[in-house]
Amino acid sequence: QVQLVESGGGSVQAGGSLRLSCAASGRTISTYNMGWFRQAPGKEREFVASDSWSGGSTAYAESVKGRFTISRDNAKNTIYLQMNSLKPEDTAVYACAARGYGSNPNWYSYWGQGTQVTVSS
Repeated sequence: QVQLVESGGGSVQAGGSLRLSCAASGRTISTYNMGWFRQAPGKEREFVASDSWSGGSTAYAESVKGRFTISRDNAKNTIYLQMNSLKPEDTAVYACAARGYGSNPNWYSYWGQGTQVTVSS
């Protein structure tokens, strides 16, 4: 079992930045593909970014490409999501996921509770 805890969410004005963290416990994430997803009120959960365990392979939703960066620190058993140039439409609960593949949330086994990100105009 893997437990995931997100942090770093908050309220920011449009154009600002936030860095989300997802700390894992229970076992190492070094051999897991990891992902970030978000869900806005009244909308379905959507893919944001993913990072492969083997390194060198990341993927992003078109809506965040060039603004968001996913990274990991296996020594700290933590993944990050650096979010720059935030827009009001980025407002959502952001959750990390482990042991999955690609952009389909149904393909991930473990989930954190999520952290709220609110971007005001």
